[in-house]
Amino acid sequence: MLLGSVATTEGRVAVTAGILLVTLAIGWLLLPRAVRTTEGVATRWLERFLDGRGESSIETMREAVPVSFGLRLFVGLLQLALFALAAVAVLALWGQFAIVIAVLPVAENALTIGGRAFLSVLLLGTAYVASDVLEEYVEDLSADSDRITAHQEQLLSRIMQVGLLVIAGITVLGIWGVNLGGLLVGAGFLGIVLGMAARQTLGSLIAGFVLMFARPFEIGDWVELGDQEGFVTEITIMNTHMRNFDGEYVVVPNDLVTNQAITNRSREGRLRIHMEVGIGYDDDPDDASEIAEEVLTEIDTIANNPKPYAIPSGFGDSAILLDLRFWIDPPTPQARWRSKATAVELIQDRFADAGISIPYPQRTLSYPPETATSDETVERVERFDSDDRRSNNGDGVTSDRPT
Repeated sequence: MLLGSVATTEGRVAVTAGILLVTLAIGWLLLPRAVRTTEGVATRWLERFLDGRGESSIETMREAVPVSFGLRLFVGLLQLALFALAAVAVLALWGQFAIVIAVLPVAENALTIGGRAFLSVLLLGTAYVASDVLEEYVEDLSADSDRITAHQEQLLSRIMQVGLLVIAGITVLGIWGVNLGGLLVGAGFLGIVLGMAARQTLGSLIAGFVLMFARPFEIGDWVELGDQEGFVTEITIMNTHMRNFDGEYVVVPNDLVTNQAITNRSREGRLRIHMEVGIGYDDDPDDASEIAEEVLTEIDTIANNPKPYAIPSGFGDSAILLDLRFWIDPPTPQARWRSKATAVELIQDRFADAGISIPYPQRTLSYPPETATSDETVERVERFDSDDRRSNNGDGVTSDRPT
């Protein structure tokens, strides 16, 4: 209404010149400075808010879209919008408002699409940075708490990141007017099909959650999973990674882990070792047990609390069996092997010094009382063997002898 009240040509020219000057002054002088100042204030506020978190994702976004390019693009869009408003004002001043009405739908569509694109990019970028911030926040929380394991930390971070990105994706689809109802129905049908086709994979996925809450072992533990034994190097949602004592890299699906016995040798911080040694039936078991306990106490790799002990445990085929029991702390395969090897060497030496025998398997043969004919037969066989050896001449040929 105010621009339409200018009736003279000179007045319209003067107003047009003023509009152009103000537009140029704001668009080329004030607007870039205002944007740079706002960017500096927002950056400082964001750094204080994040407190060092999310630096990797922010750096990645800066490498993909440099800050200078983003600022120039944003300033250019604002300048374009300002010049468009100035053009509308000039056309209205000169009575060409019909052109504005004709161009208005196109401009409205362009603004709508541009606004949606800007909001989508802003939302996805924010979600990307927020996912990195959440991961670092979970790491800080895990560092301050002994109850959160590395497996739980990794799984919790991935769940939060995936959930955040899914929410951001659904929001972006809603901004662009996508029918989410039909999309959810299709996703549900696809999920049923994939669930039927990948039952083992889903079983491993569910087992990964079970391991996260049950916590039967942690990274670095010495465990035995079925017929596999070694150290746990990594626990993912799908698999448990191990390195056995041969240096081999072993991957066990989590559904197999949860369906078999798990032996964690590191959980209690110590491990008891059993050994057996046999002594002769003529030796004193109490003396042998005392000597064995003294030997076990002197070995450095064997813990003295609880103290090692040796007790007679049974009668073997050729020896009285002593059960040796001792602890290693901390439990490692090297300590187990070294302690057993040292115990065998020292106990053998001490028993030899004390006159205690470690018998090898023996078997005693006895003949039941029978007739004299049987005794004569045995005696004749022995006599024949002796005569046969004497009859052998010097060149290794045996002469014929009557039987």
